[in-house]
Amino acid sequence: MINRRIVIIGAGPAGILASIIASKNNNQVILLEKNREIGKKLSITGGGRCNITNNCDIDTFIKNTVSNSRFLYSSFNTFDNQDLMNFLEGNGLNLKVEELGRVFPASNASSEVIDFFLELIQKERIDLRLNTQVKGIKADKEAVYSVILSDNSEIKADSIICTTGGMSYPNTGSTGDGYNIVEKLGHKIVDIKPALSPIEIDEEWAKSLMGLSLTNIAVTCKIKIKNKVKKSIHKGSIIFTHYGVSGPVILEISSKINRYILDDKYEITFFLDFLPDISDSQFELDFKHYTSQKEVTTSILQFLNRYMPKNLSRKLLDILKIDRSTSIQTISKNELSQLIDIMKRSKMTPIRLRGIKEAIVTSGGVSTKEIDPKTMESKLIKGLYFAGEIIDVDALSGGFNLQIAFSTGYVAGSNA
Repeated sequence: MINRRIVIIGAGPAGILASIIASKNNNQVILLEKNREIGKKLSITGGGRCNITNNCDIDTFIKNTVSNSRFLYSSFNTFDNQDLMNFLEGNGLNLKVEELGRVFPASNASSEVIDFFLELIQKERIDLRLNTQVKGIKADKEAVYSVILSDNSEIKADSIICTTGGMSYPNTGSTGDGYNIVEKLGHKIVDIKPALSPIEIDEEWAKSLMGLSLTNIAVTCKIKIKNKVKKSIHKGSIIFTHYGVSGPVILEISSKINRYILDDKYEITFFLDFLPDISDSQFELDFKHYTSQKEVTTSILQFLNRYMPKNLSRKLLDILKIDRSTSIQTISKNELSQLIDIMKRSKMTPIRLRGIKEAIVTSGGVSTKEIDPKTMESKLIKGLYFAGEIIDVDALSGGFNLQIAFSTGYVAGSNA
């Protein structure tokens, strides 16, 4: 005998797990997906390998959550990364842990994760309906009644879980449909912003290095408002592009500055340290030791090439107007000081983030103030639940965003 009919809108990671958990206790579960396949965004995470979660403690998850981390305490404590890994491996999906605790399928294939979830959906007899577009929800404060499809037909429901995702990577189906649907029901949508996004830079020297990739640099980000400065240091890889910069360290910074960058009250500046493992004084000592050898006829360009890629060495010398062929023996104390400064503190001025279509995740969404963190149920409408990226929560890269989706999906599926 069927207990309840639960309709879930969106078959991304949150919706998939919510449907599997909700299918217990003899509930009838209908999983709606507007694409012709499930988990389109799931399939492209981790460079197509699917970075499922991170093998760290809860405190680290909270630290890596940029927006509304406190809201997620209950979800993480109900279904954490270890619970997720046990669930996946217990049902036959082999996992592996890589650098920085990132968890991937042992096969390195996101397609295996999709196939795994499809099998569970079939096993649990979930009514999966692909190519099905939702345009509305019928509800009042006391109950939800039905989901309205694009052809105006309705699917009656005792509970509805909205897992429609955000607006990043719209070609995967994340086009913000859910925001419009629930806003009409009275829910507040916190301003949508790109997160984990490339950044456009003002300086032409940065754009001229297009294609250059550096694996170990430090970026100091300074956010100034009036007389106060908020400073943070980020280490990792960077990629120079025709518009500015991208790469892991830049994506991380973008999530920290997206609420400030378009506000004229704030002044944001980056300082790049191309040699984070060498101090100013150490480089100066190395330089003086090298030049003390009388037989040395090395040019300043050749000397710098020992520390960094040739095109970067050339660019820094050009900026300082130091002839590349100048012998290191003739470099002045002032020129050396300028060289050290530009290698350790190259200034860049961010203009804007590249936009929601190029962002990995969406910042903003349904206000967490209107959702019960213990159940994921709407505080405005009984029987309406939320999970995943549609909520105003986002985190840094490394498996943290997918864990948010799975944890909130589990909680919503358990309580719907």
